Amino acid sequence: MNFHDCVAHLDQLGLLCSATWDQATQPTDIGIRGITHHTSKVTGGGIFCCLPGIHHDGHDFAPEACRNGAAALLCEKPLLLEIPQLIVKDSRQAMAVLAAFIHGFPANSLKMIAVTGTNGKSTTTYLTRSILAAAGLPTGLLGTIMYHDGRNEELADRTTPESDEVQEWLSKMVRNGCKACVMEASSHGLELARLSGCLFDAVGFTNLTPEHLDFHGNMETYFAAKKKLFSDFTRGSWVGASNVDDPYGARLVEEFSPNVIPYGLANESADNVHGTIHSMTLEGIRLRITFPGGKACRDLNVPLTGRYNIYNILLSATMAWGLGLTEDDICHGLEQAPQVPGRLERYLFGNGVCCVIDYAHSPDALRNVLKTLGELATGRVWSVFGMGGNRYAPNRPLMGKVASELADELVITMDNPRLEDPALIAGQIEEGLVEGLRLGKHRVILDRPEAIHFALDNASPGDIVLVSGKGPEPYIIIGEDHLPYSDRETVKDWAEARGMEWPDA
Repeated sequence: MNFHDCVAHLDQLGLLCSATWDQATQPTDIGIRGITHHTSKVTGGGIFCCLPGIHHDGHDFAPEACRNGAAALLCEKPLLLEIPQLIVKDSRQAMAVLAAFIHGFPANSLKMIAVTGTNGKSTTTYLTRSILAAAGLPTGLLGTIMYHDGRNEELADRTTPESDEVQEWLSKMVRNGCKACVMEASSHGLELARLSGCLFDAVGFTNLTPEHLDFHGNMETYFAAKKKLFSDFTRGSWVGASNVDDPYGARLVEEFSPNVIPYGLANESADNVHGTIHSMTLEGIRLRITFPGGKACRDLNVPLTGRYNIYNILLSATMAWGLGLTEDDICHGLEQAPQVPGRLERYLFGNGVCCVIDYAHSPDALRNVLKTLGELATGRVWSVFGMGGNRYAPNRPLMGKVASELADELVITMDNPRLEDPALIAGQIEEGLVEGLRLGKHRVILDRPEAIHFALDNASPGDIVLVSGKGPEPYIIIGEDHLPYSDRETVKDWAEARGMEWPDA
């Protein structure tokens, strides 16, 4: 591929304003072998994309990209640099479609599945991948927890990667023999063109609760971003699945019928995928799924727990059913599903105490987890959490209110304070505590390992200690530094120091 090919592709799509190059060189002489928006990933023959952002402008890093060997630039304004340049109106949109072109349109070789919504995306993608594996379809994964190309995985740095990275991962999936890709589609990813260059065969919606309103402004704008997955990123005879028990999910069903199959627990309509719960314990859920037309699968034992996880189970089953997978494959995949890192990740110790690590970092997510654990605990429910700094501050007292309603013991601690004072964040959480509800006592222990160890040391048999907010994150952000840290390793250190057998050892 050469520079001329890239010029022609962007021009054909109406995205190109102009192109410049050294008059002594013809565009066909300039070989192109990659595309990136990271200066550290620039290689000889690669295009460097200048993306404007909130805090930084990629145009300022173009000289560094040139020094690193970039063959050309994609930018929104001409730069005084002697290097071929593709001038476009929207560098994010242009980078997305150009990345797909340079990587050979890998999405066209994969069954593409995406999940959006506020909560439940990660668990649903893991469940869906397990179903696809049961059906004999090797599947790559892109999401909040990790990226997996069918052979190798790495920890994710955001829910939906930038478009150049999405296309690179998809191309690796194709090379590694994957037949499908399941991914999380964040509202930021949908708004910022990270998924441009991808079209999906199946899309799913979990729910919508207040989150990222510092970015979107209000719930209607937030919903409009999520809805783009259904309206702008689907192809052919696509199938959708939407939670009809959620008011926003019901709107998607109404707007995109008949492509979208409703699922839920409240309505047993013959057109819905419906779940019937037989039992739920810390070890798992026993349920039956009924598909449209009234056909029910056998009773399932799924190694997850929590009522909200039943919705994730139903969503993955609905998308799989819509894609034509068999009930046997769906059942087998769900029953073989792995424990999802940081999503009700459960450790039952020999002293009768259970520790649960969960990513819940919004009021609605914390409410769901605490309600679930309250139904399962025979003793007290402990809640250990903090709130991230430089994020949506109005959620802090709301988190305190939720904890005071649903936890018996609360330890407020630190969670990625970033550039804010963690003591100030803790005080804002305390402002939401409501006396006279379930909460017996609360403490503030800002050192996170100390807070977790305190809760586990003081828990009694039958108690559940919920450690929430960070999930599988391998770091804690203090100032601008990402310092190595893991909730799981902190719990494991506690167990080893006290001679406890580690449950998954």
